[in-house]
Amino acid sequence: MRFGPTQATAVGGFIGLAMSLAAAHATPVVSQDATLPVGSELNEQLLDQPTELFAAEQAGGKRSHLFNLGDMLFSSSAIFGGKAADAGMSCNSCHQQGASNPKLFVPGLSKKPGTFDTTGALFNAKADNGVFDPVTVPSLRGDKFLAPYGHDGRFASLRDFVRNVIVNEFAGPEPSGQTLDALIAYIHEISFLPNAKMTSDGHLTGKASDAARRGEVVFNKPFPSNASMSCATCHEANAAFVDHKVHDIGTGGFFKTKTLVNAKFNAPYFHDGRFDNFDEVVGYFDKHYDLGLTKDERADLVAYLDAIGDADTPFTPNTVQAEVDELSQFASVLDVAIPSRDKEVIRLAVDSVGAEWREVGENFPDRKDTSVEGGLTERLKARAGVRDLVLTLRQVAMAAEADDFTEAARLYGEYRQAVATVTPYLKTAEQWSLYNPRVHEKHFAALRQLAELAK
Repeated sequence: MRFGPTQATAVGGFIGLAMSLAAAHATPVVSQDATLPVGSELNEQLLDQPTELFAAEQAGGKRSHLFNLGDMLFSSSAIFGGKAADAGMSCNSCHQQGASNPKLFVPGLSKKPGTFDTTGALFNAKADNGVFDPVTVPSLRGDKFLAPYGHDGRFASLRDFVRNVIVNEFAGPEPSGQTLDALIAYIHEISFLPNAKMTSDGHLTGKASDAARRGEVVFNKPFPSNASMSCATCHEANAAFVDHKVHDIGTGGFFKTKTLVNAKFNAPYFHDGRFDNFDEVVGYFDKHYDLGLTKDERADLVAYLDAIGDADTPFTPNTVQAEVDELSQFASVLDVAIPSRDKEVIRLAVDSVGAEWREVGENFPDRKDTSVEGGLTERLKARAGVRDLVLTLRQVAMAAEADDFTEAARLYGEYRQAVATVTPYLKTAEQWSLYNPRVHEKHFAALRQLAELAK
């Protein structure tokens, strides 16, 4: 799920109808969002989401309290300020499930989808450098192995980089030490996706194509103009394909070496997103470094990049059960926060989880949405159940604010029981919800049509 609610507004009759059809948190391709510029695209209607794997779980471990807190905060608009918070944006808006968001587009801040000017005035006027210089949105997979941070490598530590994003890029308040610890704990766990075509130390396996194997030779071949250099000089064949350095490759400055692992899903490429595919990237290096590659060598090198940049399961369908599981992990921070009387975390958890549940409820359209046929009784029951969950969570926060932590604990137990009761309602109604690909497509097709008519 992981998409913060935006504050939609109706502009004219058609847009009003379109917004009543849309989930409250969804920003369509043609947007009339109240906070973000018209035409903003957050790719929020995504059904098949980037697969997200965590190192500890892969090793047979479990999620820590700090990890769950960071996971929740990553999807919360509460850590941002100004327009970003008003629009319901979160870290996950740009880094969906820890991956990049290739469709992210904000007029005035994006040159093309997948790019974003982090020093523009929209979200923090104090950070405005007066230059339109959008950069690509990076994937956070394997980020703990990818120092330094920032496209130009200006941040030695991930902690400093995350603080800069919150405070300077999105005008958020100074984060507490606990907030930063939690976010770092979460990001450090985001793993590269398994790739059967590549070994753990960066070599091709028997599943790679013959073209990719020929491309590997080209990748390691010394440059004609400088025999001490090759593609592998910077993209060292290791677990991350990086050398942890910055280089000037003729693109207007020094920029860090990007990982090639899972890079097939990280387009657009280069710091400013100037290239849309590996073929264009290879063409640039061939020309800039006068490599003299033949047409076949170019194709083989592209095949190699495609092989090492691949993943076995790049996308995972979103389902009701996936939503419930994720929100249970988010809410579990209350297991620690309530006994320790941590009002800040209790408030954040209630606000964040409550907002996420409201989004879940909107995935079960009410009777106003004529694009969805059947299951109205089931959909309304699901929506009502979700509303009850949100109200119970709010009571938890109210009890904590009144320093009645015994009552907060009792209500939290009531909330968990209610989740167990409501989940079957959600699953029963799932076939008539936006979790159903057929219903999902029909719903958004109707929304896009109405938005076009309203232009």
